[in-house]
Amino acid sequence: MMGAARLMLPRVPGIGFWKLCGSGTGEGFTPVPNTGVYAILATWPDRATAERQTAQADVFRRYARHAAEVWTVFLTPVSTRGAWAGENPFTPVNDTDTGPLAALTRATVRPARALRFWRRVPDISAVIGQDPNVAFKIGIGEMPLLHQVTFSIWPDAESMAQFARADGPHARAIRAVREGNWFREELYARFRVTATRGSWHGTQPITMREPA
Repeated sequence: MMGAARLMLPRVPGIGFWKLCGSGTGEGFTPVPNTGVYAILATWPDRATAERQTAQADVFRRYARHAAEVWTVFLTPVSTRGAWAGENPFTPVNDTDTGPLAALTRATVRPARALRFWRRVPDISAVIGQDPNVAFKIGIGEMPLLHQVTFSIWPDAESMAQFARADGPHARAIRAVREGNWFREELYARFRVTATRGSWHGTQPITMREPA
């Protein structure tokens, strides 16, 4: 199905940048693939198109028919820097809202640095897994070991910033990345979570506030 989607997704009306990703075992932050969890990242011209096409387009309906569970998160980019496959697919908007924020990091790991990178991952995974503020986290990727994406959702900007600033495995890994030039390409983006649909392990990981 992942292979067939490469032919079907470009024909979905309104779809922009898209990527198909697998995931790792556990919370996803491992090099061992989880053959039961997959992710589709896609950009759309507006939320209405995103909601309609992810519910009605043939490729998404096909995934839903074969899946035990589907969870869709609708996001609005509020900040971004870097590149993904040579481009930055997200256009930030002025954000004056409050509520959950999502953080996405994507990196192409240099093959010569891959072993050092993955040695750092278990400690980072443990720290983020123990953080009481993180509402959702998963590691996904386009290619095992070398093209990696982390995705996490936080209740607000302050809790996200506290994790980023705290001294520990995450901060030390960031310093090592910079000093060792581990990544050939990287992108960092933040998004406002605007809506969700479906469930994850039978529950809703985040609570969305009602619109005023």
